[in-house]
Parts: sequence; structure tokens; C-alpha cells
Amino acid sequence: MSAIVKRIIQTKKAPQAIGPYSQAVVADRTLYISGQLGLDPETMNLVAGGPEAEADQALKNMGAILEEAGATFDNVVKTTVLLQDINDFARVNEVYAKYFNQALPARAAYQVAALPKSGKVEIEAIALLGELKTE
Repeated sequence: MSAIVKRIIQTKKAPQAIGPYSQAVVADRTLYISGQLGLDPETMNLVAGGPEAEADQALKNMGAILEEAGATFDNVVKTTVLLQDINDFARVNEVYAKYFNQALPARAAYQVAALPKSGKVEIEAIALLGELKTE
């Protein structure tokens, strides 16, 4: 049996990990992207502007990681959205729809007690690498 390839994905275009984890890991042809906060990669501070701005920055960060792995948002098959306040759900959805607008991934969304750095939004994803055929 051949070995499954495990590769760490790291880019300076997204915030560096704020704990003992990787920005993303590829296992075979599946990319697991760690939860992305609305952190500015240069300052490592949350962007101003509330949940919409944080969601937009989190998805920009995710896009940079996808690009580093040779993928796009079209490769994403599952996301999880963590919200400090579930009442922000509709506003975050408006931002989310700008990044995911065709072949929509499966998704879960939860309100959580707290997020790192007092963030309002965190988004993680699973993507498939390689050529995809959507049916």
C-alpha cells in the first residue's frame, strides 16, 4: 500500500497560526483549512467594522490559503461558520455569498461562547484538490 501524502500549507498572505496548529493541512487530495478569524495578516489584529468586516477578512485569508494550495473557493466542499452572536447570521451570509456563489459547499453555523482574540466570526473549510467535475 502506498503512503498517503500529508503536506502543511503556509502562506504569509494569511495570518500566522496563533497556537500550535497549521494554517492548513493537505491529506492526500483533501485540504483542511483551520478556522480563519478576521485578522489582518500584517498586524495580526482584528479588522474594524464588526461581523461583516471580520467575515470578509476571514474569507480573504481563506482565499490566500486556498491559492497557496492550488485551489479556489470552487474547491471547497464543507465550511463551518462560528459566530459570537447568531443574530449576525444574515449579515455574515451576505458576505459569505460573495465568495461562495456557485456549487455551494455544505455548511454548518453555530453560535459559540467565545472566539479567539474576541472575534465575532471564525470560518473553517474542507476542500478537494485537483480537477473537479460538478454534477
